[in-house]
Amino acid sequence: MSTDLDDLVGAVRDALDGGPAVVPLPLLSAQAPPSGTALVVRTSGSTGTPREVLLGAAALRASAAATHTRLGGPGRWVLTLPPTHVAGLQVIVRSLLAGTPLDVAPPGPFSPDGLAAALRAPLAGADPVYVSLVPTQLHRVVDAADGGAPAALQALTRCGGVLLGGAATPPRLRERALDAGVPVVRTYGMSETAGGCVYDGVPLGGVRLRIAATGVVEIAGPVLATGYLADDAATAAAFHDGPDGRWFRTSDLGTHDDGVLTVLGRADDVIVTGGVNVAPAAVEAVLSEALGAEVCVVGVPDPEWGQRVVAVVAGDAGAPERGDGTQGAADELARIRDVVAARLGRAAAPRQVHRVAALPLRGPGKVDRAAVVDLVRDRTR
Repeated sequence: MSTDLDDLVGAVRDALDGGPAVVPLPLLSAQAPPSGTALVVRTSGSTGTPREVLLGAAALRASAAATHTRLGGPGRWVLTLPPTHVAGLQVIVRSLLAGTPLDVAPPGPFSPDGLAAALRAPLAGADPVYVSLVPTQLHRVVDAADGGAPAALQALTRCGGVLLGGAATPPRLRERALDAGVPVVRTYGMSETAGGCVYDGVPLGGVRLRIAATGVVEIAGPVLATGYLADDAATAAAFHDGPDGRWFRTSDLGTHDDGVLTVLGRADDVIVTGGVNVAPAAVEAVLSEALGAEVCVVGVPDPEWGQRVVAVVAGDAGAPERGDGTQGAADELARIRDVVAARLGRAAAPRQVHRVAALPLRGPGKVDRAAVVDLVRDRTR
């Protein structure tokens, strides 16, 4: 590990034992973290201005312990995510509490070869090996295997668990990984819940879920943050106490049926087109499965429909613009619209499809929807 990472790991260890709060990124506020804070984690800012989440040692410990229980016991963790965000920090916390060495992917951009190298030493030991990835990373691993470089995919099949979170996982990507033997575990959570707190739709031990009348997912349990630094209004809006405990109101829509959570997407991402509400996540799931690619669906202003549903597909950047006037493009757009309409209704069918080399990202692998909207606007001016 680098000296900086060694220092961070040491500081997190101290914070878990009651030491000073760890602040991986410079504070946005002049206000110091309150007593009892172990970590100050900055959100990605996907909903606007980034916020600084205050996490106590008890929440971090509860999250790590529940994760190990769900996975079958403590093990050796490999860090592939930025240690400035909650997912990467929780890998450090789990490693510390497991008492096992922390292995780290090589510096620089993520690569399948680098992942394979990072997994080599831990897989030679006796402890279960765990790794957290975002969907984009797994996509590259699977694509590398399809292209004749299977080392990283083969290494993942030998892990005790591969946590996959930070963004929605395309169903086809998950199926490809599971078919190869990768023990994929889809995670759902956020900085305010000390990272992933729902695995494969089922809450971790001690975590409770409910769906508000508005359809928004709410979470309770020992993993909750204490609030936001220097933002009492945001804390009061997101966290609330009731007769059945303290709850965090997420920004996500979902259903909770037979004990399994299904996330439908962010409430503020809903596209209203022709008076019909369209959930982008649902369209993305259908298209990802049909096209075998990463997809981001956004709404852009439209004089006739209010908002126009547009799909942006990663890969094959040299393909013609959908809607560029060619017969082949028109035929493909019609096919894509038919696929979506058959599953979700005609209103959800994209009216444009754009191809890009890769979707713009922010934070630890989250798609930057604002940047996708800007891209679409630039291409349709």
